[in-house]
Amino acid sequence: MRVLVTAGPTREHWDRVRFLTSAATGRLGIEFARALVRRGHTVALVLGPTTVVPPSLDGLEVRRVVSALDMLAACESLWPDCDAAVGTAAVADYRPAQQHEGKRAKTDGPVTLELVRNPDVIATLAQGKGRRPVIGFALQVDDGEEHARRKLVAKDLDAIVLDRPEAMGDVVADYRILHRDGTWTECPGLDKPALAERLVDLLESL
Repeated sequence: MRVLVTAGPTREHWDRVRFLTSAATGRLGIEFARALVRRGHTVALVLGPTTVVPPSLDGLEVRRVVSALDMLAACESLWPDCDAAVGTAAVADYRPAQQHEGKRAKTDGPVTLELVRNPDVIATLAQGKGRRPVIGFALQVDDGEEHARRKLVAKDLDAIVLDRPEAMGDVVADYRILHRDGTWTECPGLDKPALAERLVDLLESL
């Protein structure tokens, strides 16, 4: 298979030096790409801003992006030539409505920042998936199971991985995978390379 993988955060600039982002590192997506190549697949990795350096491997193409719109554009250009997609990236839900070209000067008093919704990258890819499997992630704090179920259906995913904010920084974390038939697979106490191997197994089964 040729697999499209998104990884890392996005940066949504409101001026030239300030931006909205998350604590995502992209490490899981990079480990997943490494595991896929090791198992004989090829990978198109669309990677947001991160200090984690992806490996240089035959069969791994890395496309660097910054914003959610950048990530969507890269994914849409790559998706027609891929057999599956897995969205591990922590794409920002919102971006500033206006981006200042320079550095916005500090002023007295409060500042209002207007935000607009970003496109949902993995849901957009799933709209044109046909028979190709698409796997997403749901990072939730409360009511995780219900949120994961809603996202699975709304985005037309084949499986969704439920994790918590702690998984962004922890070496080992607990994960749960919700399948399209409504069943769950428990993945307790996994580091990211181990979870990556589980994800390859899941993708191959689909």
